[in-house]
Amino acid sequence: MKMLMHTCCAPCSVSCVEQLRSEGIEPTAYWFNPNIHPYQEYKARRDALIEYSKSIRMELIVQEDYGLRSFVRAVATDIDHRCEKCYEMRLEQAARFAAENGFDSFTSTLFVSPYQQHDRMAQIADQAGHKWGVEFLYRDFRPGFRAGQQRARELGLYMQKYCGCIFSEEDRYGKPIRLDQQEPLKHFTIE
Repeated sequence: MKMLMHTCCAPCSVSCVEQLRSEGIEPTAYWFNPNIHPYQEYKARRDALIEYSKSIRMELIVQEDYGLRSFVRAVATDIDHRCEKCYEMRLEQAARFAAENGFDSFTSTLFVSPYQQHDRMAQIADQAGHKWGVEFLYRDFRPGFRAGQQRARELGLYMQKYCGCIFSEEDRYGKPIRLDQQEPLKHFTIE
């Protein structure tokens, strides 16, 4: 089976690759993540995935698309529901790429995260697979999440602190931001 695995980052791929290989499936990793911002974060995740792929001898296809503007355009009208648009962008492109490049199926490392909308992602991926005529290989990778993250730390992989988009970074700092906004105008005296 020739299988394309959309890959969001190296740490999330660790347990996914191990599970697929244990099933006799050799995935080809596919980097397409126009949601990751700012650029230095995008670059850090991409470069870590490149190095990790080399170290485990996994084929990797990198589709460069630092998509700040396209991502923001896609989510700007409904920022509170941005995740669904993000899933659509990435899973649709993975299905399309798989179909256009002779892959039998596709999946994504997004299915390892206990923080994502798992059922909605599966629905979107299944629809994209039907649209492009390629099988969506469903796997619930979540049981391997913690062990995969621990293994990634042991390997010294770059470990990101938020999902990827600039809005998820804002969510990460939500409490300190709210506390700062509660304080009245601050005045500093220069001596």
